[in-house]
Amino acid sequence: MNRSLHLRRSAVRKRIGEFALVYSTGAASYSILEILWRGFTHWTMFFVGGACFLAIYINELFSNGKRLWKRCLVGCLTITSIEFVAGCIINIALKWNVWDYSKTKPQFLGQICLLYSALWFFLCIPICSLCKLFRTLFRR
Repeated sequence: MNRSLHLRRSAVRKRIGEFALVYSTGAASYSILEILWRGFTHWTMFFVGGACFLAIYINELFSNGKRLWKRCLVGCLTITSIEFVAGCIINIALKWNVWDYSKTKPQFLGQICLLYSALWFFLCIPICSLCKLFRTLFRR
């Protein structure tokens, strides 16, 4: 086998492992956070959490030099967007009623609300630090 092809395959396997660990960490953390906040979670939140953390992690890979508040804003918008799409599928289309923000103002279709978006902004501070830790571990 060509040495350069072997090195590329090795790099791809390493990147897949990196993203799998990031996804799993986000999935577990999101579920645990929800249990601590609401007292329970739903199995779909495992997948939503993994998608959120992986999306933020990938954004962080390309955020060199950006100020923390800008990265937190992007993270907050990312989480809110993923939650909206997931909510439209899980709660509206499938009618599983996992969450409902319709009594929290301001909100949109009961799937996202400003209060939780603001909380996601502040939660992105430690998330950005965790992303940096993962980048450091995988760049050795």
